This record gives sequence, structure tokens and C-alpha cells, in this order.
Amino acid sequence: MKFNKILLIFGLTFVLFSFDNKTTEVGAKIDSYNKVAVYYNGHNFTNVIGRSVAPDGYNLGLKYQCVEFVKRYYYEVFGHKMTNSYGHAKDFFDKKLGDRAYNVHRGLMQYRNVREYKPAVNDILVYDGYPGNRFGHVAIISKVTDEEIEIVQQNIGSKSRIKIPLVNFYQYWTIADYNILGWLRKE
Repeated sequence: MKFNKILLIFGLTFVLFSFDNKTTEVGAKIDSYNKVAVYYNGHNFTNVIGRSVAPDGYNLGLKYQCVEFVKRYYYEVFGHKMTNSYGHAKDFFDKKLGDRAYNVHRGLMQYRNVREYKPAVNDILVYDGYPGNRFGHVAIISKVTDEEIEIVQQNIGSKSRIKIPLVNFYQYWTIADYNILGWLRKE
């Protein structure tokens, strides 16, 4: 009887630990888009592992941060190197520029949210800083319909893709999230 209780406790413990507490290791691949990997950075978005650098020495950013994914994506898919390869996510967007202007620091065209231009697949979506995240956030737009966009992102936990409503009012397009500054595009 005592032996059966020990086996039962051991079995229950094994089952609990086998199906519960499944954790993803920091640095594990959790998704990919256009063959560019998305890595897990843990539950704390301020987690820093080190710097990611391309084979030619180009700075891609801090490992597993959102900026690193976006820069690595543009580097691998388009061969694009940003003129200014440093800065937080919110710094990708130059607030001094008007709508549909050339952002010299990123080497990309810049579009403001709530304008006549609709976002497109492969655009870099830029969030401003906000309470709880003063650094902002960047992601790649992976799908666009007349009702929503889908983004692929890194450093937002284990869910790498989300959909955000897209609204068209007369000739103006708006990605329905107050913290979105706009998007950048390689033209």
C-alpha cells in the first residue's frame, strides 16, 4: 500500500511537471516570416542578452528585442542598412517630418497614421513610447486587408502575431491603435 502511494505521488508529480511549466527558452525560435526567424526574449521586454551584428559588421541591435528583428528582417529580405543603426523603437519615426516624407536616418519613406496612404505588407510599424514602455515598439506588417492588418513582432512574449483593425474614413486610413505613430517603407 505504501509503495502504491509513492508510485501514485511520483506519477502525479511527473504528469504535472510534464504538462505544466512548459517554458520557452530565451533565444528559441518561435516563428518566422519570409524565412526570417522571430526569437523569444522572455516575459520581461527589457531583457538584454547582448548585441546582434550581421556578418559584415552592421549593427542589428540588442538580441531578441523588437528593433533587432525589424532591422534583421530589412537586412536579410531587402539588403537594407539604416543610416542610423542605433536608437529605441520609437526613434525609428521622425516626428518632425510631414506625411509621406523621406526619413534620412532610416533610409526609408515615412507615413503617418491617419492619412490617405494605406499601410502595405513589409512596412515597419512604429509605436510611440507610452506608460509602461518608454522605448516604443516596432513590427513588420505581414498582411493587409480593408478591415485589418497583421503584424509579426519580436519581444512581446510568445505570441508573435496579432491583428489590428484598419479603418477607412473617406480617403483616410487609420490603424486603430492610439500609440501607433505610422510606418516606414522601402520604395
